[in-house]
Amino acid sequence: MPTVSVGRDLLFQALGRSYTQDEFDELCFEFGIELDDVTTEKAIIRKEKHLKEDDEIAANDEIIYKIDVPANRYDLLCLEGLVQSLRIFCGVDAVPNYTLAAVSKESMLKMHVKPETSMIRPYVVCAVLRGITFNEARYNSFIDLQDKLHQNICRRRTLVAIGTHDLDTIEGPFTYEALPPSDIEFKPLKQVETFRADKLMEFYKSDLKLKKYLDIIEGSPVFPVIYDRNRTVLSLPPIINGAHSAISLKTKNVFIECTATDLTKAKIVLNTMVTMFSVYCERKFEVEPVEVTYPDGKSYLCPELSPYYMKVSLSYINEIAGLSLEADKVAGLLNKMQLYAEPSVSEDNECIFTVSVPPTRSDVLHACDVAEDVAIAYGFNKIPQHTPTSIKPLPLNQFSDLIRAEVAQTGYTEVLTWILCSYKENFQMLNRTDDKSTAVIIGNPRSADFEVVRSSLMAGILKTVAHNKDHPKPIKIFEVGDVAVLNESKDVGAANRRQLAALYCGATSGFELIHGLVDRIMEVTGAPFVHGDKTGYYIERSDEPEFLSGRQASIIYKGKHIGTFGIVHPQVLENFGIPDPCSFMELNIESLL
Repeated sequence: MPTVSVGRDLLFQALGRSYTQDEFDELCFEFGIELDDVTTEKAIIRKEKHLKEDDEIAANDEIIYKIDVPANRYDLLCLEGLVQSLRIFCGVDAVPNYTLAAVSKESMLKMHVKPETSMIRPYVVCAVLRGITFNEARYNSFIDLQDKLHQNICRRRTLVAIGTHDLDTIEGPFTYEALPPSDIEFKPLKQVETFRADKLMEFYKSDLKLKKYLDIIEGSPVFPVIYDRNRTVLSLPPIINGAHSAISLKTKNVFIECTATDLTKAKIVLNTMVTMFSVYCERKFEVEPVEVTYPDGKSYLCPELSPYYMKVSLSYINEIAGLSLEADKVAGLLNKMQLYAEPSVSEDNECIFTVSVPPTRSDVLHACDVAEDVAIAYGFNKIPQHTPTSIKPLPLNQFSDLIRAEVAQTGYTEVLTWILCSYKENFQMLNRTDDKSTAVIIGNPRSADFEVVRSSLMAGILKTVAHNKDHPKPIKIFEVGDVAVLNESKDVGAANRRQLAALYCGATSGFELIHGLVDRIMEVTGAPFVHGDKTGYYIERSDEPEFLSGRQASIIYKGKHIGTFGIVHPQVLENFGIPDPCSFMELNIESLL
């Protein structure tokens, strides 16, 4: 969960009343957030610099509340959002009505997107906050919200990058372009020199904050860049803004642009920024739109602040939340959570709510989210407790537990490994080749260690042995877990398979022990050994690259191949840094049900 740090006195002033620590802790609990820590600005600095702790808090030390908020509640990542949500929850304020300023098409600011941007970062959305009044606290909150969004929904700027500019220092219309790095030259934020974009990459490689974003665009033949009418660079997303349009405490009109590889998330980010800080505008909760024109000639107005409507039945809400509430009570609870609900009666005499979801609540996507908000507003501790009519494990899970117990009784130790692994571990290190029809590849992996959803348990088991190769021999370990394989018949394009894998590592390969474990598993599941018969199982010669040739076999059950066992190939052992011989087996236990 993200943690938001806010000054206690500033928070209580905005809320309109003071709380004791226990009272505020209770309010947070009722609202579904958590007061994680109470500290001071000086204590935070001491911790960052690893200085000696001082338990005494001076009278002038600012008390800081660290509050944990749900990861999908982007509107709670700043003081303004917290205050607004809590005041509505407590019944002090009504839900704001966000509106777009009435600006004629001729005078409306425009952003023109050039075709080349499709090569690197194809989307941009924009808005203007007119007549905003900053003070130091508001300004710091404005910058801090950008940072938190960058780390959260923006996925470290890979999906969305936010640029904020003093509109009075630039002139529209604006253009969003993608140019060779050598063609882009400007003075970046907080710098006094002018840099060419390719030289700027080298300059920021020593910057602790910005160097982690360089690889997002560094290898591209073109860099995204935003210009104003006078060819003044506003920003080089997602790296840095230009110094020319930097905002300050004196800024009155803020131009916000969000460039993105994901348009949906860009809209959410822009909505979050403008809804949180339009409260400080001369016209409260009013945002000036910007017209964005794409290369195909289509134009769009942003931001989109219209409420989203969904229909949810009263019976569904009560069933999900475990309650028995009347319609007016549910409507009141939803209003506390910023959702306006209008009840009506359907043709079959069922109460149906038309729920209006404001632009601040991008986390409300389904009827179950509405039911969750009702449960939060009602109070989880107040929901009547009852025992479900039946709680039965799924047959596959029950069978998996029985298999675990049986393998453990034969002397093997269970291990749990990551379901994600590197592409190299899933294929090359196992002497396998990617046939492009089996493995589920992660589209945007966070690191090289998590590029593929494993299609076998083998890599994880071998990595476990490699990290414990000094452990007394023999090493006997097993795992029961899911793998994923591509499957076009499924709506998500892939399917999970429950697998059992076991490995023996010792002075000898222990092939006969792994063979014996296979026979034992088949015996306890009631599968007789009958060669060539489809009523039981048998083994036949296999030729898998991860095993030693001539020392491996396929397991055939009811005429279908369900697994393989054998002596692990020496090259595979060398790839994982394992010095001792090993035997390994893996089979699909779903096929035994």
